Amino acid sequence: MSRPSFRFPDGFHWGAATSAYQIEGSPLADGAGPSIWQRFAHTPGMMANGDTGDVACDHYRRYREDVQLMKALGLHGYRFSINWARVLPEGTGRVNPKGLDFYSRLVDELLEHGIAPNATLFHWDLPAALDDRGGWLNRDIAHWFAEYAEVMFKALDDRVPRWSTLNEPWVVTDGGYLHGALAPGHRSKYEAPLAAHNLMRASGAGIQAYRAHGRHEIGVVFNIEPKYPHSDRAEDVAATRRAHAYMNQQFADPALLGSYPPELKEIFGDAWPDFPADDFKLTKQKVDFVGINYYTRAVVKHDPNQYPLQATPVRQPNRTYTETGWEVFEQGLTDTLTWFKQRYGDIPLYITENGSAFYDPPVVENGVLDDPLRTSYLRKHLGALHKAIAAGVNLKGYYAWSLLDNLEWSLGFSKRFGLYHVDFATQQRTPKATAKLYAQVIASNGSVLDE
Repeated sequence: MSRPSFRFPDGFHWGAATSAYQIEGSPLADGAGPSIWQRFAHTPGMMANGDTGDVACDHYRRYREDVQLMKALGLHGYRFSINWARVLPEGTGRVNPKGLDFYSRLVDELLEHGIAPNATLFHWDLPAALDDRGGWLNRDIAHWFAEYAEVMFKALDDRVPRWSTLNEPWVVTDGGYLHGALAPGHRSKYEAPLAAHNLMRASGAGIQAYRAHGRHEIGVVFNIEPKYPHSDRAEDVAATRRAHAYMNQQFADPALLGSYPPELKEIFGDAWPDFPADDFKLTKQKVDFVGINYYTRAVVKHDPNQYPLQATPVRQPNRTYTETGWEVFEQGLTDTLTWFKQRYGDIPLYITENGSAFYDPPVVENGVLDDPLRTSYLRKHLGALHKAIAAGVNLKGYYAWSLLDNLEWSLGFSKRFGLYHVDFATQQRTPKATAKLYAQVIASNGSVLDE
């Protein structure tokens, strides 16, 4: 009996993704304002090896070269983010024309090479001027975000067919407001729920602005990490339920269902606010698609010493782990997509990030750097996507993370996710074997995976 073909549906959209602070460099060039990541990266002790995004991949100056790399892959689309403070240095009010022009030129360059732009409005780099006014803790930020979004829609929606409001709001609040490992570096159980709620209010306000000014598609991007109990003991099952609600439902529920899961009150206790009912009329807006970022799973056990979840992940024996400590578990991607459809309905979905950080050996043969673990990761996860589609998931496309090795936030340049290797001293780009495989996947619409 022959195995099923890995060919994907006709019209399946193949892309790659990046984000502004991770690749652009020149964060203060041409009148841009500082972001919270510019501030955080220059705070001693916050970044691995003292790395910053001052140069990163120098994409701000080398974007044409990078579009050529995209063309070589045969990408249908490119997902990038906009540095809010590059366009509005104070976060509101005055528009910086040179900052806006950079994104306009990038979009034109993509279109010239047949690559569809996919723009994310917020990928973590909040203008520092707005952080000084309370940032995501200030309810006014929903209006500030809508103002910024309107500027971008009016400037680029004639050429950008797909927009996202936010990328991974869970990471913003968990890392930035609860545990302090990411910008703006706060540690407060009282702040995290407020920041989370205002992120979703802002997303809703941005979608409303798009309905007034846009003509294509807009959605929102969540990172989903399926949770599996370490044992069938009641305390491990309950810990898994809390971890799932905290990471996977805290943002998708208000956006798509207009409510929060009850477990959040259990998790945060007296730190969980009573939000006005009218707020959910703002958070729940019609989306044209949802982006899902998937990297790994977590096997969870009860741990009373871990606040606020009283839960902790358990490392699995005899499994492959990436250099970020994430288990390679492709079945979790299939499970994630089928769960999402069951809970939220038949919304068009894109995998907007999926990738792996592994050590890249410094040997280049025939112009290609061999990276067998990353290549294996890509093969396995594309197979998991194919299973989800066969199960009826309305999956429209896939964006590999990431086009380039880049600044992995507070981990600096120590972790490499790229399809292209970047020598950060010389800015030389070198394709990896995974890039070669991905180009073949795109050209064959997946059929190469049958071989």
